[in-house]
Amino acid sequence: MKLKNLLLETKDEIGILSFNRPKTLNALNSEILRELDLAVDEIISNDEIKVLILTGEGKAFVAGADITQMKGLNAQQGRNFGKLGADVFRKIELMEKPVIAAVNGFALGGGCELAMCCDIRIAGEKAKFGQPEVGLGIIPGFNGTLRLPRIVGIAKAKELIFTGGMIDSAEAEKIGLVNKIVKQDQLMQEAIKMAKSIASNAQIAVKHSKVAINRGFETDLETAMEIEKDLFGLCFATEDQVEGMTAFVEKRKPKFTNK
Repeated sequence: MKLKNLLLETKDEIGILSFNRPKTLNALNSEILRELDLAVDEIISNDEIKVLILTGEGKAFVAGADITQMKGLNAQQGRNFGKLGADVFRKIELMEKPVIAAVNGFALGGGCELAMCCDIRIAGEKAKFGQPEVGLGIIPGFNGTLRLPRIVGIAKAKELIFTGGMIDSAEAEKIGLVNKIVKQDQLMQEAIKMAKSIASNAQIAVKHSKVAINRGFETDLETAMEIEKDLFGLCFATEDQVEGMTAFVEKRKPKFTNK
């Protein structure tokens, strides 16, 4: 697949997808969102990729949606643009493979929303986060009003969205928006290290864990318990479960086959 605005490479079962419009701080327009949608489909269907890392080239992870495109939209066109971004972000959130955001710089507006749809967020020291949309006369349109309260709590989310303020990586870690902060020059090294750790485990179990967490978080507790029971039981129908437990008893490293 030929990508114009993105870079995709695979290293040791890890996919690295980079936004590559540094002159625009990787701002998101319709073309890039459609390209991202196609790239995600490619990653989902590629069995060689077990974990995906998202990052940005230059000073930004993604500095938001492309204002030059948005400023001329009418109400229906604005809704359609919001749906385009929200749909591809939801696809990233629901894909069975774990996704790590390696936030190298500005993650504002759509960039913050993109980071939030990832499973894990690792930030460099220079990373900045925020939802500045109200200063432009709009609201977060790629599901930022939904994910941010679920991650940092409703009161803090309202503060960040209503003020349109920007926070640094230290504050983002403090409120739970970021899993960890690393030195800027060690960001990708740390993201790859974590991705390799995830990829070394039984991938069916990892996928079932992600489904159980995501679906369980979005439903009532009783239903979530049933989802977990079902997925826990399905693990016992896999060769990886036999191998993992046998290796533990035999005090050796397991050799998982994703079966």
